[in-house]
Amino acid sequence: MITLITNIKELLQVREPGVQKVAGADMAQLPAIQNAYLLIENDTISDFGPMTECPKINADTVIDATGRTVLPSWIDSHTHIVYAGNRVQEFVDRINGLTYEEIANRGGGILNSAKRLNETSEEQLYEESKVRLEEVIRQGTGAVEIKSGYGLTVEGEIKMLRVIQRLRDNYPITIKATFLGAHAFPTEFKENHEGYLNLIIEEMLPKIAEENLADYIDAFCETGYFSVEETERIMKAGKYYGLIPKIHVNQFTAIEGIAACVKHGALSVDHLEIVTDEDIEVLKDSGTMPVALPSCSYFISIPYTPARKMIQAGLPLALATDFNPGTTPSGNMNFVVATACIKMKMTPEEAINAATINGAYAMGIAETHGSITKGKKANVLITEPLHSYYELPYAFGSNRIATVLLNGKIVQ
Repeated sequence: MITLITNIKELLQVREPGVQKVAGADMAQLPAIQNAYLLIENDTISDFGPMTECPKINADTVIDATGRTVLPSWIDSHTHIVYAGNRVQEFVDRINGLTYEEIANRGGGILNSAKRLNETSEEQLYEESKVRLEEVIRQGTGAVEIKSGYGLTVEGEIKMLRVIQRLRDNYPITIKATFLGAHAFPTEFKENHEGYLNLIIEEMLPKIAEENLADYIDAFCETGYFSVEETERIMKAGKYYGLIPKIHVNQFTAIEGIAACVKHGALSVDHLEIVTDEDIEVLKDSGTMPVALPSCSYFISIPYTPARKMIQAGLPLALATDFNPGTTPSGNMNFVVATACIKMKMTPEEAINAATINGAYAMGIAETHGSITKGKKANVLITEPLHSYYELPYAFGSNRIATVLLNGKIVQ
């Protein structure tokens, strides 16, 4: 099957093979071709260039993109899409002045989601989760990482990861699974951290490895949750089973978790609403991608990741949604890109780089996703007619994505 997209006003994120991520000043550069074509063979980008060089071929499908921008699909490297029910009451509680900590102490937060999930059948959990997955596909996401972490029991965590596997089997979007058993301490282990760590390491991880249910391992490294020492134990155990760390860290406090993550070769460190100069120094020249989650900051009114400071220090940065029922009930990457520009003062070029090529790195799929590159997956977005791609973040409340292609096929 050959698909030819012609008369593209702007073809964005055009890269040569081998570019894995961009950092520092390079994040402000977004390579583009004006008045371009894009040739797709089956599920792969095979060629592109200016219209003056467009090959004369008999394509199965020809799409005229006059006035429109084409770019790679969004990469969402941090989500909790698989969950049961919602936490809408906590939304109202926050409006009425309760803090994240106060809500958690009343049995809300992660433990609330865990209770609901363990009361929900695997089939019902799948049915609820696929609706959310279909929504983010329509909004332009072409690859998504999904975490467990609302089970907090052996059965609950396995159930979540099996649902993630079913979604991966049944939908064309690229999915990576992350085991997040270390999301919170269940009530029965509140005073017995050692007991819960042993449950994760000795019971959950072997079962997950046996069924090959996860790609990565995560922990909520934060004051009142998992300490740096406990997070290191989780990372070491995960690595024993071949699971690379991707860690929640620095959401509310800086407790030297980033240094521990870099030491253990974490693929990404996510949240980073609080970042110290020491954290920045540790991240320099590391292989760990910092990931910001601006719609979480927006929704629960906490600080935004200091993107300008980090980029000016020469770091890379990725953007993701944190889609979850309590602190970010949205998987809309278009809103994430806009919020990064509006609230974090990232330029449109930086935000698009963060949501495509750097997001692919943070998901471990940079070889196949995140840019318009020959040989990469044909996951692309075609916008409505635009004056400039700057309209994508500028028109933050509007849907400017007209057509989504996954694996070279138009998503209906």
